Amino acid sequence: MSNSPYDDHGNKDLSLGNAKGMGEIDTTKHSGPTHESAGEPFLIGANMTGGYGKHGPDILHDCTIAVEKGEIAVIVGPNGAGKSTAMKATFGMLNLRKGHVTLDGVDITGLTPQDRVARGMGFVPQNNNIFTSMTVEENLEMGAFLRTDDYRPIIEQVYDLFPILKEKRNQPAGELSGGQRQQVAVGRALMTQPKVLLLDEPTAGVSPIVMDELFDRIIEVARSGISILMVEQNAKQALDIADKGYVLVQGANAHTGTGKSLMADPEVRASFLGG
Repeated sequence: MSNSPYDDHGNKDLSLGNAKGMGEIDTTKHSGPTHESAGEPFLIGANMTGGYGKHGPDILHDCTIAVEKGEIAVIVGPNGAGKSTAMKATFGMLNLRKGHVTLDGVDITGLTPQDRVARGMGFVPQNNNIFTSMTVEENLEMGAFLRTDDYRPIIEQVYDLFPILKEKRNQPAGELSGGQRQQVAVGRALMTQPKVLLLDEPTAGVSPIVMDELFDRIIEVARSGISILMVEQNAKQALDIADKGYVLVQGANAHTGTGKSLMADPEVRASFLGG
C-alpha cells in the first residue's frame, strides 16, 4: 500500500494483514477511472424510476448512478434516501418503470440478478451475507458456483487479499468477528471474478480501525480493474476514497461529483457531512 494516496489509513488491524491483492494488481497510485470508450460509463443505471413489487410505490425518481472501469463510486445520503435501492436497481432486484441499466455497452435491464452475475456483476448485501454454519473456505467455494474451471487459484488470490481468512479457513464463518465476516462476504463475491462489485454498507457495525482496513482492501480490488459501486453511511470516509460520489435525497439525485468536490461543497458538508 506504500504507493497508495490513502496511506494515512495504514494497517492498524493486524488480523487483516498486508494485502497482496487480486491477481495482477497494479501497485502504482490509484488513478481513478479507466475510460475504455467515449460512450456510456462501464455500468450505468440511467433515469431509474421504480420500486419493489409490481404495484409498490416508486422509491427511485429519475435517479442515475454510474461507475467506470476500475473506479470507486459511492452513494451517500440521509436514511431513507433510496441509496441501497438505487444500487439494487442496477442489480435487477426491483422493477423499473422508467430508465435502463447498461453494463459494458450492453442493455441488461431485462436480466435477472442471476443472469447479471453471469455477465460479470457481484453483489454483497449488508445483512445475511455469509453462510454462518459453513467454514470460511466452504463460503468461498459457494461463490464459485458458476465456474466450470479450476477455482483454486482464485481462492488463493482471496487469501492473499484477506490473509486472516486463510488462517481461519477451516473455522465456521459464524464464529468470526464482524469485520472478518465482511471479508468472507466480499471474498465470496470475488470468486466469480466480477467486472463490477456492488457493496451495500460494507463497514456497517465494524470499528473505525476495521472500517479503514476494509476501505484499504476495497481500494486494492479497484486497482485490479474491478469497478466498485458502494453504498455507505460513513459518508466522509467513503467520499475520501471515491472517484465519484452521488448524494441521493428521496430517491433522486441531489448532488453528483468527484469525492473531493463533494467533500468541499459547503451545502453537502452542511447537510450530509456534519458541517
